[in-house]
Amino acid sequence: MSRVAYVNGRYVRHAEAAVHIEDRGYQFADGVYEVCEIWNGRIVDARRHLDRLERSLSELSIRMPMGRAALEMILREVVRRNLVHDGLVYIQVTRGVARRDHVFPSADTPPALVVTARSARPEVAEKAAEAGVGVISVPENRWDRVDIKTVGLLPNVLAKQKAKEAGAKEAWFIDRDGFVTEGGSTNAWIVTKDNVLVTRPADHGILKGITRQVVLDMVEKKGLAFEERPFTLEEAREAKEAFITAASTLVMPVVSLDGKPVGNGHPGEMSRDLRAGFHEMAESEPV
Repeated sequence: MSRVAYVNGRYVRHAEAAVHIEDRGYQFADGVYEVCEIWNGRIVDARRHLDRLERSLSELSIRMPMGRAALEMILREVVRRNLVHDGLVYIQVTRGVARRDHVFPSADTPPALVVTARSARPEVAEKAAEAGVGVISVPENRWDRVDIKTVGLLPNVLAKQKAKEAGAKEAWFIDRDGFVTEGGSTNAWIVTKDNVLVTRPADHGILKGITRQVVLDMVEKKGLAFEERPFTLEEAREAKEAFITAASTLVMPVVSLDGKPVGNGHPGEMSRDLRAGFHEMAESEPV
């Protein structure tokens, strides 16, 4: 857990941190967020994450809470103050604090910023990757702009809870045409029996994952057969292997789908190889 957080201009003890009752993120989910991996004392892909943060804010007409260099300094300071060597740093920006009203507050209302960091145990994640994880399928019921990384995640929460109750790690949303969109907090991938890697295009139907892009860079470098197209739930069930990607999971093999094995029911060779090479391809900078 984060012991020190940055909240609207101050570094505060986690137990003393408070969000205003009229913060629009709390009342309307009127805000966005980003999560960066901290690996071996380095912030991973900060440039891309902050690029996406700026895009999400722009799509919602929320201004950046401060200059980019100042925000990067705060990220590093929060990581340092929490002594995080391996873990995650979380950034949340909302439209700010104002009297409750659906329309935007006045233009001079400052955005609200929260940054926290927490440690993780890499050996736990590696153990999970060695075994692989289960996924269930759920109907797509989110709004059509999931390419914006907003804090409005209730459908994702319900899907992830349903997965947990089924003994799985993740839930894949299935659109009305039977295609997999993405997971509750991850992008979705399969490897066909012909060793072709497939993932959905990053249009408005999925979030353009930063880890997803690093994997695409690896795919290009390795010269792997690849198709960026939608794939059906049935294709996923018949796939040779599957995996999910996110900053919090990296490349995580999927070994079961709706309770039935994917491939031979064990992490696949391509999934393991992409996971092993991830940090060599990702950008990182010391805290």
